Amino acid sequence: MTRFTKLHATGNDFLVTRAPLTAAQVSAACERHRGIGADGVIILGDAEPANGADATMLLRNADGVTAEMSGNGIRCLAWVARRDGLGTEDRLVVDTGGGRRTVELDVDPTTGDVRHATVDMGPVTFDPPAIPITAASPFELEAEFHGVTYRGDAAGMGNPHLVLFVDDPDAARVTQHGPHLERDDRFPNRTNVEFVALTAVDELTVRTWERGVGETLSCGTGACAAAAVAHRRGLVGTDIVVHELGGDLRVELTGETIRLGGGVTHVFDVDWAVP
Repeated sequence: MTRFTKLHATGNDFLVTRAPLTAAQVSAACERHRGIGADGVIILGDAEPANGADATMLLRNADGVTAEMSGNGIRCLAWVARRDGLGTEDRLVVDTGGGRRTVELDVDPTTGDVRHATVDMGPVTFDPPAIPITAASPFELEAEFHGVTYRGDAAGMGNPHLVLFVDDPDAARVTQHGPHLERDDRFPNRTNVEFVALTAVDELTVRTWERGVGETLSCGTGACAAAAVAHRRGLVGTDIVVHELGGDLRVELTGETIRLGGGVTHVFDVDWAVP
């Protein structure tokens, strides 16, 4: 039996475990009809004491493929790490596939559980090789599918994003066009795709097609990429509320880094016989 802790951050749900799993086992666990059900699995590990981190994070999307980083996922990991006694009461340092991240914790004084977390997500990059994208420039990209032409920019948040501006995200054909846009030939590692609109002063509405998962209720790195692209275009300031299907995230653009904040909810713990 393998112990999993299921959590969600604005509806983006993850299974956190300490057990090493194969890609096929991850897919089985994430399957919503025959498994536990989740957008991805996060394997929590102990960091080497001398390297300055409190924990390590290995993220695999629902298709079993390893991903670099998840802003919502690392907040879910922080809940489990805090319960396991890692880090301090208000801070956790995590080594991820996208680099080292520091998480500030808001702990419920009555239960000791993390109820809100803010992550230093690091800087956004518009450097094509770093995203990565094979186009000479990440800006003013066009993508066409089934007669619809999308326009936007590529951005890197430790993982690749294609941020597309649309009139109305609610009407966007996310589930129909997302699978095609994810595999745009210009993105050698595939890409996450955001369908974005400015809906109020310093407020964005975003729907995300996540690489290897499908449409999710929320995407932390996607919210950061959308905010950074919108800020570069002069559409928003430096403190942005991002409305996602699963709830609201706060993105702060502070100097050379981006901060992402939102709630964390523990769903259940389960022992499951991994196929």
